Amino acid sequence: MGKIELRYQRVSDAKRFFEILNNPRFFYFDVKPKSVEDEIVWLKKNPEKRKNHLEYNFSILYNGKLVGGCGIKIDQHRKYIGEVGYFLDEKYWNKGIMTKAVRLLEKLGFDALKLTRIEILMHPKNIGSERVAIKCGYKKEGTMRKVIKLKDKICDCRLYAKVA
Repeated sequence: MGKIELRYQRVSDAKRFFEILNNPRFFYFDVKPKSVEDEIVWLKKNPEKRKNHLEYNFSILYNGKLVGGCGIKIDQHRKYIGEVGYFLDEKYWNKGIMTKAVRLLEKLGFDALKLTRIEILMHPKNIGSERVAIKCGYKKEGTMRKVIKLKDKICDCRLYAKVA
């Protein structure tokens, strides 16, 4: 396997993220920026989100190439809980990249951010995301009803979690 690194997302990542996120085969990930400019607007908010302990968003580099993104969103009512989210260019699916990225992200969550619990929520049919959670040692806690919005429909989701 090649080298996998995380770095804070940059505004210069906008075009690549726009390409990845607008893949029509992303059935279970409903974040599709309408334009590169919209993605730039979103990326420019990241430093403020980190400063306010809201979100920590990273670019995933595989052998130095930008292939995806991931992050931890902090529960604002229970600041010791984080939710991990991620996306990856389809050309890099099934190579173990996201498993490694999630492990790096959770190390940050537990060690640096002092979280006691990290959750991963996914659509019940998102087998790839479920495999990542299982490989990283997350335990399935159940199915949450009507939680994720996909294409104007509120869907159920699976909840996986790991505690420190």
